[in-house]
Amino acid sequence: MTKTVRLTMAQAVTRFLSRQMTEIDGRRVPIFGGVWAIFGHGNVAGVGEALYPVRDELPTFRAHNEQAMAHAAIAYAKANFRRRFMAATSSIGPGALNMVTAAALAHVNRLPVLFLPGDVFANRLPDPVLQQAEDFSDGTASVNDCFRAVSRYFDRITRPEQIIPALNRAMQVLTDPAECGPVTLSLCQDVQAEAYDYPESLFAERVWMPRRVRPDRNELAAAVAALKGAKRPLVIAGGGVLYSQASGELAKLVQGAGIPVCETQGGKSSLPDDHPLNMAAVGVTGTSAANRLAEEADVVLAVGTRLQDFTTGSWALFKNAGRTIIGLNTQGFDAGKHWALPLVADAAEGLVELSAALKGWKAPPVWTDNALKGKTEWQAAAAKVTASTNAAYPSDAQVIGAVQRAMGSGVTLLHAAGGLPGELHKLWQAGAPGSYHAEYGFSTMGYEIAGGLGVKMAKPGEEVVVMVGDGSYLMLNSEIATSVMLGLKLTIVLLDNRGYGCINRLQMATGGANFNNLLKDSRHEVMPDVDFAAHAASLGATAEKVASIAELETALGRAKANSKTTVLVIDTDPLVSTEAGGHWWDVAVPEVSARREVNAARKKYEEAVGSRQG
Repeated sequence: MTKTVRLTMAQAVTRFLSRQMTEIDGRRVPIFGGVWAIFGHGNVAGVGEALYPVRDELPTFRAHNEQAMAHAAIAYAKANFRRRFMAATSSIGPGALNMVTAAALAHVNRLPVLFLPGDVFANRLPDPVLQQAEDFSDGTASVNDCFRAVSRYFDRITRPEQIIPALNRAMQVLTDPAECGPVTLSLCQDVQAEAYDYPESLFAERVWMPRRVRPDRNELAAAVAALKGAKRPLVIAGGGVLYSQASGELAKLVQGAGIPVCETQGGKSSLPDDHPLNMAAVGVTGTSAANRLAEEADVVLAVGTRLQDFTTGSWALFKNAGRTIIGLNTQGFDAGKHWALPLVADAAEGLVELSAALKGWKAPPVWTDNALKGKTEWQAAAAKVTASTNAAYPSDAQVIGAVQRAMGSGVTLLHAAGGLPGELHKLWQAGAPGSYHAEYGFSTMGYEIAGGLGVKMAKPGEEVVVMVGDGSYLMLNSEIATSVMLGLKLTIVLLDNRGYGCINRLQMATGGANFNNLLKDSRHEVMPDVDFAAHAASLGATAEKVASIAELETALGRAKANSKTTVLVIDTDPLVSTEAGGHWWDVAVPEVSARREVNAARKKYEEAVGSRQG
């Protein structure tokens, strides 16, 4: 007879989560790093009570904003190369909906996180409960249905026994390299408190290891034939290289065959910046070295990338009409994009087999030498734009140079939306795999500080540097207080350009008037004068405003010695960006306008669209 244990549904969830394990470097560790929780009436009595007895095996962390705590959980998973992850629980209503943006971020970036929002009463007797949104035509609807579109797996638990198959399915998705993404188990609040006789086997310790799929022999043969016939081969390294921890295999392949490599935002740091064959960033925010090769390449091996528009220059970057793309990816959906030769496999396994099959073959030396020359030229251009300056309002690039000189490549550098991703993708010299952490798949303003907190939780012994603009900071800064409370030190460099400088530049580039982006161009009675240093200090951080690049470098030296989160604020120029490198991006310009600037921009836009090869 099956042995059972009587638990509430919420108790079954927390006990199950505490028993799921993985192995990292030969050591067995919990696969869940903990649960982020903000309690309300929809989860405090059920999930909240259930988390308390397992708080030592499954730590609970309190945040100040539900979206931010979910960002921290997602960043934790990314910093762990998807090997470990976290859960996030909220009440129903606004608490749950605050996490939907983060769910979309995880969905786009293929990152694992378990959402456990409270939901309405399954028995419906108290309806409408506080924070319940009623649908006049559908009695089963709840605000948590918003999670359906941005979850790899969604389930609403309306009976306590339903959690048994739901938990198994959740773990399958969270640990599957191809399906990986957010899981939402929407927990009806009355069902959280209902008891059931659960089989003890549900709570047996289980070890989940990453699945490493080897390539199909026919797909491998086609990929090898294409590469052996290449005169101008190029590798694009995406985030899948890092998640597979395949940097060593990538280095062996390209060194053996003499193939240059370029990196997406998600794949940057797949190889160290000083690797001779690493041409660095590709695409809209790419280097001149990488993009010139991408334009000419006849075979492109795209490893672990979903080939989004910033990588491909809206599919205008690859100008060789006879090019072949090989899509090495665990997900067939990504592997076959744009008529690519699919090579469905784990990145490490696929690279190992490609290396073996290509042994003795090398790309033409003239192509490799051309790549090396281009890298040298790019490095000289990058050094100029990142050099120190006495300007009252330095550029983002000059601030990046200061941070690089002061902190080196041994730190983990994190950023997300605005102008910084474009500049950092091109200019930051990354070191170890995973030391460059960008959220640019969903480009989510407000991710930066919360994400930095999650990275620090994953890498407590490493220096984590967050670079953030004033726009993102004002959207979501609350987890500075959480970092101080938890003793998790961050170094935050806040670039204040007094508005949304990146979008303002895009507005100008498409012929628009300066309107509603920079604070000075927005409707106002009085210009805001935000004291960011005082604000950060009020949240418990060490904070100061610096007046120059030289002062910033000195302050960063002090920040290294600090034991708690430090925020350094510097004013920057909103109009300057690095001209070297880069590529056209498809942003539709109005076909008709009273502004001659828009009409001129439309003409250029039509010319660019007409020349697209993709």
